[in-house]
Amino acid sequence: MIQKKICMVGAFGTGKTCMVQRFVHSMFSERYLSTVGVKIDKKPVQVGDEAVTLMLWDLEGRDATLDVNPNYIRGAHGLIYVADGTRKDTVAQGLDLRQMVERSVGPVPSVMVFNKSDLADRWQLGAADEQGVTAQGLHLLRTSAKTGEGVEATFQWLAQATLAAPRTKS
Repeated sequence: MIQKKICMVGAFGTGKTCMVQRFVHSMFSERYLSTVGVKIDKKPVQVGDEAVTLMLWDLEGRDATLDVNPNYIRGAHGLIYVADGTRKDTVAQGLDLRQMVERSVGPVPSVMVFNKSDLADRWQLGAADEQGVTAQGLHLLRTSAKTGEGVEATFQWLAQATLAAPRTKS
C-alpha cells in the first residue's frame, strides 16, 4: 500500500484538527483544543484502483511571526492550507505560510480550503479572496468540519493529486 504524508497548515483556530477528526472519525466537537506541535492520524482511501494510506500531520496553528517547523513538513507529499471563512486575515496568513513551506518542501500538490462554510451569517470571504487563491495556482474548496461539507472531497482530491505528481524535493 502506498503512503502519502499530508500536512494541515493554517492560522490558529481555523479548524484543521476538526477537519481531520471529521475525515478520520466522522465526528465533530464544539470544544476547542489547540494543537501543540503536531498530531498524526492516518486513514486509508481508494483512488481508482490504488489503495493509499494518508498520513495526516495536523500542525499547530501559526501566526504571522512563527515559521512552520521544517521537521514537521519534511517529506510532505501534499498540503492543505486551512483558512477560516469567518476571519478574512487567515487567507493571507495561509498564503504566507505556503511561501514558507514551499521553501522547505518545494512545490507539492496543495489545496486551500475556506473552512466553516456552515457559518454563512458570519462569512467574510468573497470572489476576490477566491480569485487571489486560485491566481496563485492553488486548488480551492469550501468546507465545513461541522457538517462535513467538502471535507471528504478535499482529502480525495489531494490523494489523487499526490499520486499524479512527480516528487521534486524531500
